[in-house]
Amino acid sequence: MTTTALPSLRTLGNSDLQLTSIGFGAWAIGGGNWEYSWGPQDDNESIAAIHRALELGVNWIDTAAIYGLGHSEDVVGRAVKSHSGPKPLIFTKCSMRWRQDRSIYRSLKANSLAEELEGSLQRLGVETIDLYQIHWPDPDEELEEGWEALARLRQQGKIRWIGVSNFSIEQMKRAQKIAPITSLQPPYSMLRRAIEAELLPFAQANGIGVINYSPMLSGLLTGTMTAERIAALPAEDWRRGGIEFKEPRLSRNLRLVELLRKIGSGHGVSPGVVAVAWTLHNPAVTAAIVGGRSAKQAEGVAPALKFRLNEEEYAQVNAFLASNAV
Repeated sequence: MTTTALPSLRTLGNSDLQLTSIGFGAWAIGGGNWEYSWGPQDDNESIAAIHRALELGVNWIDTAAIYGLGHSEDVVGRAVKSHSGPKPLIFTKCSMRWRQDRSIYRSLKANSLAEELEGSLQRLGVETIDLYQIHWPDPDEELEEGWEALARLRQQGKIRWIGVSNFSIEQMKRAQKIAPITSLQPPYSMLRRAIEAELLPFAQANGIGVINYSPMLSGLLTGTMTAERIAALPAEDWRRGGIEFKEPRLSRNLRLVELLRKIGSGHGVSPGVVAVAWTLHNPAVTAAIVGGRSAKQAEGVAPALKFRLNEEEYAQVNAFLASNAV
């Protein structure tokens, strides 16, 4: 397959990591046999999706130990090993663990995090993780112990940079007293805007990079979702219970997708690409995490590497949101 020229890169926070504006999100490829799954997933399709994303210019992958209870990291490791091109940056997360019966628990204890790191290194098939993130600040009372542990592990050379995910400003301030924060990973899309008021300005003011997850709201804004398709999601797909996937919000959200389709049609891009570009319009956002479950899906969102909204288009989306609040 032909490759494309690498898009312009963005520096993540205080690090030397140079990121493309979108990265490959590996949550869904963890498969179906766990609490927060997206339903069944074929590993060969997952590997093809990662390979295609890398061929099209994406230079980083974001995963987590908990995705598929280790399975996502296994698949990412296999995909990277079998990829013939440049090695991508690999980001993963810790703090959510699982027992033999597949039940999930959370720990930020130093020994637990050190154990998790070794497991992730083994599954990913690497000696160093480019960005290691605390997935959730839970248990809150262990936050300081966990951040101290990550700072020590970084000094040992097993981690290049450390970041946080789903942290509040107060929690980030507590961590900053111990060691600098390279990045924050929050949910952010045009349907989840809570971080705009305080979190994004705080990150920007403190030189903390932001890699937002769910810019297309877990597939809802891709342009391929319909009420019928949502009703037919597998029973184990967590999205069946998501508030934005149910009425009264669903009808509004599908109307929003039609506006994104209209904007995108003028540029030859999908509604999902418009949705990603909307999040990248915020200057506090470094890059967005975009999932893919097949090579075709990876191709569909690849234009988000370069496509940007103009001010008029950005305002058009915001006007719709303001006048269609649910």
